[in-house]
Amino acid sequence: MSGTIVGLFIASGKGVPMQARQSVTAITGVGLEGDWHARPESKRQVLLMDEETLSEFGLPPGRIRENITTRGIDLKSLERGTPLRVGNAIFEITLPCTPCEFIDEIRPGLREKMMGQRGMLARVVQGGEIKIGDVVEVKQ
Repeated sequence: MSGTIVGLFIASGKGVPMQARQSVTAITGVGLEGDWHARPESKRQVLLMDEETLSEFGLPPGRIRENITTRGIDLKSLERGTPLRVGNAIFEITLPCTPCEFIDEIRPGLREKMMGQRGMLARVVQGGEIKIGDVVEVKQ
């Protein structure tokens, strides 16, 4: 199972607008360089979201504050512990992302509708460069 990276985003602080990037560096055991979620050994280092689900809700890439937007890979089907090659980095899926109150700020009632559909959280197992257009694939 594989897909493509169509969006990369980081935020330098809580509530700070997401910044679109052409490339980012994943740091082993920490997260994406410059992103405020980058914390050693956290299970919430990186949020991956598929473009297909965003489109169903009429949302552009980056709007739900995901770090990586993908196309063509069913992220919701991935189980905890699944290894993913993301560009030159390797991630491990840790858990589904539960929609927070912020989602209702986008559109009232959206949080409820997005339950089970806000993407997957991951940790960085092996760092590396990640670019728009890179492949995302379940690592065998």
